[in-house]
Amino acid sequence: MNQPILVIGGGLAGSEAAWQIAQHGFKVKLYEMRPVNPTGAHIGSDLAELVCSNSLGSNLPDRASGVLKNELRLMNSMLLEAAEATALPAGAALAVDRDAFARMVTERIESHPNIEIIREEMTEIPSMPVILASGPLTSDSLSKSIAQLSGDDHLFFFDAISPIVRVESINMDIAFRASRYGKHSNSTTADTTTTPQEDEGDYINCAFTKEQYYEFVNALKTAERIELRSFEEAILSGVKAGQFFEGCLPVEIIAERGEDSLAYGPMRPVGLKDPQTGRRPYAVVQLRQDNLAGSLYNIVGFQTNLKFPEQRRILRIIPGLENAEFERYGQMHRNTFVASPKLLRPTLQHKTRDDLFFAGQITGVEGYMGNIATGMLAGINMARLMQNKSPLTLPNETMLGALCHYVTHADLKDFQPMKANFGILPPLELENKKIGKRERGQAYAERAATALETYLRENHD
Repeated sequence: MNQPILVIGGGLAGSEAAWQIAQHGFKVKLYEMRPVNPTGAHIGSDLAELVCSNSLGSNLPDRASGVLKNELRLMNSMLLEAAEATALPAGAALAVDRDAFARMVTERIESHPNIEIIREEMTEIPSMPVILASGPLTSDSLSKSIAQLSGDDHLFFFDAISPIVRVESINMDIAFRASRYGKHSNSTTADTTTTPQEDEGDYINCAFTKEQYYEFVNALKTAERIELRSFEEAILSGVKAGQFFEGCLPVEIIAERGEDSLAYGPMRPVGLKDPQTGRRPYAVVQLRQDNLAGSLYNIVGFQTNLKFPEQRRILRIIPGLENAEFERYGQMHRNTFVASPKLLRPTLQHKTRDDLFFAGQITGVEGYMGNIATGMLAGINMARLMQNKSPLTLPNETMLGALCHYVTHADLKDFQPMKANFGILPPLELENKKIGKRERGQAYAERAATALETYLRENHD
């Protein structure tokens, strides 16, 4: 085939899709509009830039995210390989140095002989083989082209990113290093250099007394938020309609749901003991390493849309962060996704056009690993289509198969972005229905691995 395949979007899904197509021997033109046309959320020009957290979820094999990672390993995901090569200490999670990760992905894509990167905006869907992985911040022009194709407006929700703190500005006389329940990271990093502090735990923890916690919550609830002008009305109505994605709610929105909602959410203190008191704190803020040098830490689960001066003021109320210096403040942005149950097949093909695939967050799959996974499947299926082979529809017993089935079969009236979770898998057939959570997770994991290995073996053509 002389005509190259187009991939629109150089994020996680687009980068993985381009790599998979190229690995199958096809020429790829990968369109990425940054840095010529910035998004407002990205800060660099590298491919596969992580905008929100630097965590790719649990590495434990009996957790949903761990099951999905295992499937990506079986199917040779390049981005997962890059993530594991740039991993940082993060307990049982896979967290990466976001700059090193994006740089490695970019270098591998740039050096592939079958891939050409084109730094310009694609304003409409071309009438040739294409994977649309333009992400949640799809440009207005391309959004209009997609809307014309679907005949409907997009669904959307609002997402937010967490602040990042310079580690030297954290008061370690108050904050302390620990992982929940004493669990440490078992990941292998690209740089195996460690410090004595790392042996104490993978997270920096800021503990609250009950009085400190309520003072903080009250400050959050009364703080000034960024005026979003044309978006503001949609955001306010979105809160009432549930259009925020629950996994990325701004902390000020969580605080409005009840005084203790943060203490049972991102500030839950379970599995931790404050060394100053010897007791579990009333609440805790955790910070996770954000770069390989260990100079930057992000505030875990603290997406926010407060005005920047307000963020500086209120986040310095956190014990140990009274003199915090911020490398990046939190920010809210719009995430756009299509009506996948109406438009897409489980192969990620458009229902009325075989050579048009969608991948990543624009499909309604949520989470970094879901984005990578759908990019991988779209890339493999595009290559199979060009080889006159049937695209893969993965078994629903696999996590990736279940995700693709969910976003293409959900009830459209309340369709919301979905992360990998055991709830979307078919029920287990167990003799002992009272087994524990970990045993149930292990059973799901074993069934998923068997189903995927069998399916790939049967469809290896």
